Amino acid sequence: MRTHRDRIRHAVGFEIIALILSIPIMSFFFDFDIKDIGVIAIVGSIIATIWNYGFNIVFDKSMVKFKRSTFKTPAIRVLHVLLFEGGLLLLYLPMVSWYLGISLWQAFIMDASLVGFYLAYTFSYNWAYDKIFPIQYFKYIKNRAVSI
Repeated sequence: MRTHRDRIRHAVGFEIIALILSIPIMSFFFDFDIKDIGVIAIVGSIIATIWNYGFNIVFDKSMVKFKRSTFKTPAIRVLHVLLFEGGLLLLYLPMVSWYLGISLWQAFIMDASLVGFYLAYTFSYNWAYDKIFPIQYFKYIKNRAVSI
């Protein structure tokens, strides 16, 4: 499994690149001032970074418990991104609704339209991160890690 330092590098890198891409895109497509979008994007990034860190620890530990391995197949990566983004949606919507002065439904529609971007981005980022910063995969046999 990854170290805490590596998980922090992963989460911070993810959010910095996401902010660079998402702020101008959101401002353009949703016709909100870039400053307002910047505020919700940065606060959302902080929420997402904390969620990312905790979620990935729980997800990896669950993989070890149920699969006895940390290896992620494409299907597991899809499950990972769907669970991650679904949880983040529940954490993020109330803040967007309040700050932009829009209904929860409007915030949901706004956020749901970004989910496609983030699903592809999250899948791609995590795959690239694993290639650039590979980890030793392990199988867990009778509570002992065995390199594969």
